[in-house]
This record gives sequence, structure tokens and C-alpha cells, in this order.
Amino acid sequence: QVQLVESGGGMVQAGGSLMLSCVVSGRTFSNYAMAWFRQAPGKEREFAAAISWRTRNSYYADSVKGRFTISRDNAKNTVYLQMNNLKPEDTAVYSCAIERTPYTQIVATDSRKYDYWGQGTQVTVSS
Repeated sequence: QVQLVESGGGMVQAGGSLMLSCVVSGRTFSNYAMAWFRQAPGKEREFAAAISWRTRNSYYADSVKGRFTISRDNAKNTVYLQMNNLKPEDTAVYSCAIERTPYTQIVATDSRKYDYWGQGTQVTVSS
């Protein structure tokens, strides 16, 4: 059974930083792209960042580009999201996800390309 477990959320003031972690089990982690999505209260889930399975290519939503960094440690089956210069509009539940298909060459931003999700971790940024 594939499981994803996030950690690292919390409350921070605007301008602060947080790092989220997501540990994956039940699938050969190194063969799959990973992504972070977020959902703010009253809004639809949106793509935040993704990283490819091998080449380490990454892709970011315009709203987080230059502030967030996604990375992965295949030896630890873990994907990270370093979030700097946080803004109140970054407040959301952040979820990691693993892509449905292994060895993909193009980083997917569509949530339908991902088939397993973590439970989510709350990030709250106060002004």
C-alpha cells in the first residue's frame, strides 16, 4: 500500500520560512515524479511545485516561483518543500502527491496525473 506522510507545517509570520517533508512508502520512490499542491479555505486545490523522477527538473507555480524550492532525497524516500518569504496568501493545507506513471519526462502540474496523496499539513501565515 502506498503511503505519503507530510510533516513540517505550522504557523509563521509573514516573511518567515517553513520546510515541509513528505515520506513515501509502498512504491519505488526514485522512479516517480513528486509534487506539492495546496488548498486554501474556500478555494480549489492548486499546483505549487513538482520535481521529476531522475533529472531533478523542477517546476513552480508563478505564485511561488523564487520563494519556494522543491527537492528530493531518493535515499530517504522523501520530498521537501522549502518555503521562504511566506505571505498570508500562502496560507493553505499543503499535500504531497506521487505521480501515477513512472519515468515521465515532463513534470506534471495536473492533479489528475497523481494517484496517491498525503493527508495534508496546515500552513498558516499571519500578517
